[in-house]
Amino acid sequence: MTTPEFASVRYLVDDVQAAIDFYTTHLGFTLRSHPAPAFADVTRGPLRLLLSGPASSGARATPSDLGAGGNRIHLTVDDLDTEIDRLRSAGLTFLSDVVSGPGGRQILLTDPADNLIELFEPAR
Repeated sequence: MTTPEFASVRYLVDDVQAAIDFYTTHLGFTLRSHPAPAFADVTRGPLRLLLSGPASSGARATPSDLGAGGNRIHLTVDDLDTEIDRLRSAGLTFLSDVVSGPGGRQILLTDPADNLIELFEPAR
C-alpha cells in the first residue's frame, strides 16, 4: 500500500461547490483541486477531505442498500488488482465491483463493524 501525505476521508455531498464554500469559508480548509463539478478535495493539516458529488465515481461505488450514507475511509493503493487478490486470498469479500472514473479506480469493503473502506488506485 501507498503511504500518502494526507489521511483522506470521502464525504458524499449534494452540491460540490456548496461543500467547498462551507469547508473553506467556515472551517479553515484549503481547496486542493476541483476537477469538474463532480468532485473536489480540500485539506486542513494532514486531513484531505474528498467531496464527491452525485456524478462522481466515488458516489456511484456505494451500493444503494447500505445505510451508512456512503461515508468511508479512503486508502490509496499502488495496484488495485493486486490488493483485491491479496484480500480475497485472506477471505475478505467486497461490497462492490471495481468502479472506474476520471480520477482512478476503486472498490469497497467493510471492516468487522460494517464501516466502509474504499481502496483507490489513482489514474496514471
